Amino acid sequence: MPHKTARALDHYQVHAPEYLEDLKTLVRIPSVSFDGFPPETVRQSAEATAELLRRRGFPVVEILEVKGAHPYVFAEYVVDPKAPTVLLYAHHDVQPAGDESLWVTPPFEPAERDGRLYGRGTADDKAGIVVHAAAAASWLRGPGTLPLNLKVVIEGEEEVGSAHLPQFIERYRSRLDADALVITDTSNVDAGVPCVTIALRGIVTAEVEFRALDQSVHSGMWGGPIPDPTVALCQVLGSLVDPAGRIAIPGIYDQVRPLSAAERRAIELLPVSPDEFRRQAGLRPGVALLGDVHPLESNWWQPTLAVNAFQASSRKEARNVINDVAWARLGIRLVPDMDPADVGRRLEEAIRTRAPWGVEVKIKVESHGAAWKTDVGHPAFAAAFRALERGFGREPLAIGCGGSIGFVEPFVKALGGVPALMVGVEDPRSAAHSENESLNLSDFHAAVRSAIALYGELATALKK
Repeated sequence: MPHKTARALDHYQVHAPEYLEDLKTLVRIPSVSFDGFPPETVRQSAEATAELLRRRGFPVVEILEVKGAHPYVFAEYVVDPKAPTVLLYAHHDVQPAGDESLWVTPPFEPAERDGRLYGRGTADDKAGIVVHAAAAASWLRGPGTLPLNLKVVIEGEEEVGSAHLPQFIERYRSRLDADALVITDTSNVDAGVPCVTIALRGIVTAEVEFRALDQSVHSGMWGGPIPDPTVALCQVLGSLVDPAGRIAIPGIYDQVRPLSAAERRAIELLPVSPDEFRRQAGLRPGVALLGDVHPLESNWWQPTLAVNAFQASSRKEARNVINDVAWARLGIRLVPDMDPADVGRRLEEAIRTRAPWGVEVKIKVESHGAAWKTDVGHPAFAAAFRALERGFGREPLAIGCGGSIGFVEPFVKALGGVPALMVGVEDPRSAAHSENESLNLSDFHAAVRSAIALYGELATALKK
């Protein structure tokens, strides 16, 4: 097997520019899955993805439909029904471009600059599609065959919450059987540092509305005796965190587990210093980092609260008034063992009991899923670490993730608890979801090399 892996790697070394062109082709398709954007472009993206997988050697490629959903792409290559099977995941939909005036080059025209490829979807997550396709093709065109069976699912609505994934799994469950799941849609802690994500935070969101008036009134004529709902909402939102930035809701930390010795050691080994974290985040000079632990420990292993949006009036329509209503959307990120329903109840109670002056309160609390954590004891994880080291040329790290990927838990559960290997090509400079999204090209090629090595490693690790 090692000599076959070497032949696959040799093929990729020679043909890497061709696979990069595959990525550029996909990036040119504005496959924004949000409401209000043309669904035809997402279907075009699915068709282009299907064509790519066929061209790269998959004999079975289909576009799979679920009512009301953007199309999925499914591909399969069976070497031997008795051999191990790995299910590969990525998604072909993307976020909106945002403020196009802030892009240095057009968002859907891939452009290489300073060792990076710029364009919407370059990192999140069309690179993931090409990593899978290029690694499979390198085996098929190098040694001439795959070392194990591969199935591929490329989703079309991950960026809008994977709302139809349960229906997809239910409808096509019989076609998804696998011994391991490889998800290429996560980030590394820094460029050149390969990582396996072993934990994800969950999330609970709430929309809050405070109202005091039938309509906005003149702030001079009525100001004084009339409560301002905007001030009321600001007071309550400010009370939800303490001066150190920790959530100030009773009982919210009761279920937060302390770090294990291995998790503590992993934090100590991180190559990212607090100062580097500040730089990566774009924190302004003089603005403090919160907490008394490493910022990534706080980001991965502690719950946090953020106000995502706030509205009372607008800059454009600012007037000398007491606004009749104030609205905000906020979210709490959860860590393992925290119950989303319990967190939602505590959040709602805190807001209602702290609302001053009798203002009317409306709250809509939504749970988007619990946190997720995996056990790295399965041999598939050791295989992944070996493969990443071969691809990147340095020891990989097991990391947490401050974000949420809601489809992971239902996918793993549907497959019977198989190991889920979460690897990705993003780095802190990728600006996924923001303007000037980009992909570190060195990491992209390292990720393909790692995937090539991983298929060989898993063929042995997953033998029945």
